[in-house]
Amino acid sequence: MMILTEVSATVEPDRVPELLEGFRKLAHEPRPDGLLQSRLLQQDDTHWRIQTLWRDRAALDTMRTGPKPPAAPALLAAVGGSPTLTILTVHEELHD
Repeated sequence: MMILTEVSATVEPDRVPELLEGFRKLAHEPRPDGLLQSRLLQQDDTHWRIQTLWRDRAALDTMRTGPKPPAAPALLAAVGGSPTLTILTVHEELHD
């Protein structure tokens, strides 16, 4: 089953340009095996989320135990946030 991770944090508005640039830079780095898609979401002026879809739990676990720290929490921490991680199992999907 696929896994969806959501990393959320409060980011002060003056740090948002750094957050946006950091997320854009991630798009140009090699992706961990099993990362299917990732998106940066804004809830309101200060609350941000990064949702990432993984092929399966094994892919997520391999990334989390690798030599590099997980990118989403590292990015949110780098812009002054205190990241919180939620891991969800995808049971069903709807597509166009």
